[in-house]
Amino acid sequence: MPYCVIDTGASRSFPAAHALTQGAAEDGEVVVVIGAEVKRGLTRIREREQKTAVVLELGTECLGVYTGEARGTEGSNVLGFARFRLGEGEPSNLVELVRQPNTAPAALAAAKNLFEGAGLAVAVCNDFPGRIVDRLIRPYLNAALRRLDEGLATADAMDTTLKLGLGYPEGPIALLERTGLAAHFDVTQALYEALGDAAYAPARRARVAKQRG
Repeated sequence: MPYCVIDTGASRSFPAAHALTQGAAEDGEVVVVIGAEVKRGLTRIREREQKTAVVLELGTECLGVYTGEARGTEGSNVLGFARFRLGEGEPSNLVELVRQPNTAPAALAAAKNLFEGAGLAVAVCNDFPGRIVDRLIRPYLNAALRRLDEGLATADAMDTTLKLGLGYPEGPIALLERTGLAAHFDVTQALYEALGDAAYAPARRARVAKQRG
């Protein structure tokens, strides 16, 4: 199915050339809007309701920010997505594809096929702040930073223990150092504000990194 990409600049999912962006046509039955100005990109789509699917790049926000919500029955041909990327690290191969309660099945299938056809793995989730990975991993990373503050063990000891004990390829402190504590602050602060759950409140070391700039 032919598709087009509207690039509004500064995409976290596709910061560099990729098979998905390179394979796009001038127009198509599926429209993918990427970048930091999704609302502006939406205004460029003519006859939006006639498209098989319109897929919007998300940050931590809900898809409902762009589509509206109505009594738990919202949904149309518009979906959201984000290619998971931890901080300043390279984007992963995972796309979290966001649907609403009444998302059109044909739209969901078309969007899933598009991403998979570009060599990406797709996980479908419902419309919640932070989606799947951030909701699961951010409390774990916060907990590691707090245990470091408490003096449970050194950073090296914590990283080594989790790598050897659980088979993780990289420990939490090393992971945050590599991908950016300030970036971790941005995501956890947004989730804390959206969810009100103390597990997402940014750990002190992330807050300090943000304040340092």
